[in-house]
Amino acid sequence: MSTSPPLFLSATEFDAEWRAAGIRHGFFTRQGGVSRGIYQSLNVGTGSDDDPRAVRENRSRARRALGAAGLFTPWQVHGRAVQIVDDAGQTRARADAAVTRRPGLAVGVVTADCVPLLLADADRGIVAAAHAGWRGAVAGIVESVTAAMVDLGAHRSAIAAAIGPAIGPHSYEVGEDLRTAVLAAHPRAASFFRPARRSDRRFFDLPGFAAWRLREAGIERVTVIPADTCADEARFFSYRRACREGAADYGRQLSAIVIAAQPE
Repeated sequence: MSTSPPLFLSATEFDAEWRAAGIRHGFFTRQGGVSRGIYQSLNVGTGSDDDPRAVRENRSRARRALGAAGLFTPWQVHGRAVQIVDDAGQTRARADAAVTRRPGLAVGVVTADCVPLLLADADRGIVAAAHAGWRGAVAGIVESVTAAMVDLGAHRSAIAAAIGPAIGPHSYEVGEDLRTAVLAAHPRAASFFRPARRSDRRFFDLPGFAAWRLREAGIERVTVIPADTCADEARFFSYRRACREGAADYGRQLSAIVIAAQPE
């Protein structure tokens, strides 16, 4: 069992501002948990085949690292639905984003290549976490989560968004079918694809696409953490890497944000 604390990355551009407003956040790595084998060590995926006791302990460690009283993650389905959360024990809806204004309650998403988004209106104490795979990003999860925050009272101009570790533009090789689907919904997205070695393949910049969707949704303050989950096995779980290696399953890392009871 690891005695090291969970390790996470922060959006340095917003960290001081968010902390001053009592908001803590973290894009957790795979390090600092208790899981073993292919799940080593901070696997938080309740949908994985990992020992449920280890997953619960890992989630508890991450929650404590953020100083949160509770942690909520929705039942992610690669869609655009958003869940408003007031209690950690709330029934998990089929949704790919969670929004709250309740102090002490961390909202988060689990990923293993998809884009994690953490958003906050620090002035009004409204935070959100969203999971954006290519399907969800095309379907409008970015637009949905920002609209849900505004409905709760956030000001679009005050929302800051951080994009965490995800599969990078040099790792995400896709077929023509995916490119066609993206461009059918967003014809101006061609610049997020570049040629791969094979003529029928492309590399897709999913984090860049998500950042573009945020700006198109009126969110001007956007930062991207340049970490590639597929390429960095030491720090991150990766669905694509697991598939390439023929692994039976894969771990998931957590990205979460919380309004502390008292500002720091």
